[in-house]
Amino acid sequence: MTSETLAQAIARAGNPVELLRNQDWPAITFPIQAEFTNWRDEQRAWSQSVAIMDQSHHMTQLFLHGSDLIPLIESISPNTFRTFRPGVAKQLISVNEDGFLIGDGILFYNDEGPEGIVLIGHHILIDWVRFTVEKAASAGQDVHHRLEANSNMRVGDPTFFRYELQGPRADRVMETLIGGPVPEVKFFHIADFEIAGKKVKALRHGMAGQPGFEFYGAYADGPAVLGAMLEAGAELGVRRVGAKAYSSSPLESGWVPTPLPAIFGDDLAEYREWLPAARAGSIGGSLYSTDISDYYVTPFDIGLGRSVRFDHDFRGRAALERIAEDPARRKVTLLWNSEDVAAVVRSQLEPGTPAKFLDFPKARYGFYQMDLVERGGVQVGISTDAGYIAYDQLYMSLATVDADIAEGEVVEVVWGEDPISRKPQVDAAHRQVRIRATVAPAPYHDYARTAYRDNG
Repeated sequence: MTSETLAQAIARAGNPVELLRNQDWPAITFPIQAEFTNWRDEQRAWSQSVAIMDQSHHMTQLFLHGSDLIPLIESISPNTFRTFRPGVAKQLISVNEDGFLIGDGILFYNDEGPEGIVLIGHHILIDWVRFTVEKAASAGQDVHHRLEANSNMRVGDPTFFRYELQGPRADRVMETLIGGPVPEVKFFHIADFEIAGKKVKALRHGMAGQPGFEFYGAYADGPAVLGAMLEAGAELGVRRVGAKAYSSSPLESGWVPTPLPAIFGDDLAEYREWLPAARAGSIGGSLYSTDISDYYVTPFDIGLGRSVRFDHDFRGRAALERIAEDPARRKVTLLWNSEDVAAVVRSQLEPGTPAKFLDFPKARYGFYQMDLVERGGVQVGISTDAGYIAYDQLYMSLATVDADIAEGEVVEVVWGEDPISRKPQVDAAHRQVRIRATVAPAPYHDYARTAYRDNG
């Protein structure tokens, strides 16, 4: 692996877009089966019965502590910390000086002890927080961190096992596990339980917008806890979710997993000198512009505006206040036209140049998937995560579109690249096609938009 910094790589490539469109970012395989039954059956389980998702391996973790920690994080985040305390989690976000999103992750406040606070998610936000903490520590502030890479990059076991128990029958499984009624736990609050004689914590939320808990505890206790979950759910149709099905869960929860980080302006020049180019990711998709800012999103664009609070000073506050007055875009689900999807698949079986290969259940071929959304040939948004949901028998994507685009309106997703990038994840010969798509709410299902949070 090269030691080249992001700043050096950009200077070599000429601009950030040229670098990221052509950067090799291979698919990552974790020590979890691709399928336990089959990915369609596993997808249906979290909507119809109950599913167990193993989240122990794919996310990066940053363990944090120190008396100056909360004020430091508050200075780079529009989140409020007035009620942040042990037993609570929050979806942490950070923006640049212009109010564009750097990234998001889940910040757990487990306890007051060393490493009692941990930030979990893709490395995008974690790298920015780590840079901020290291800089503050070198200036004498009382802040400390320990980075734990995902299982693809780490040697040895992770600190925690993490199992998501989710679905309409999840609470019935819980009742068996704990031997009584499920206690009332608010959404994004943390409770303590004992399962199979092991102490575990549980965050009340759901990865696919269904009722559930994310259980975590000492990694060595994981097999016993998992065994108890499988036994308790056996008569309720429990399914273990493999890597294929799990990758599609954000489509139903409405979470955009990897927006491109807005780290290429003058305000983050020092950060680019620090960040290894190998951690910068890659751009895939039909959106093509030599101006990297055309790929940026604001928190309001992808449904994170609910986390923004102007009760403190933070980097980007003035810009975000202006954006909040009249957000230009909003998050939606795009339901892809079945005939157009079938035509893309059929093109692989016909003579001539095919359309860009469309994979199932996920179609992402860049770490940052960025496809044009157009109406009448004019760009009106960006389509991001795309894939197939067996429960609904629909191909769909999460997108951010202009605020005046109404639900029920038909737009077009441009699928395939032009010009075609050099990264090996892209078919060297393919043609761009247009896929009609109907604008729908995000999350798509009513429960995920309403009762999911209220009942949590």
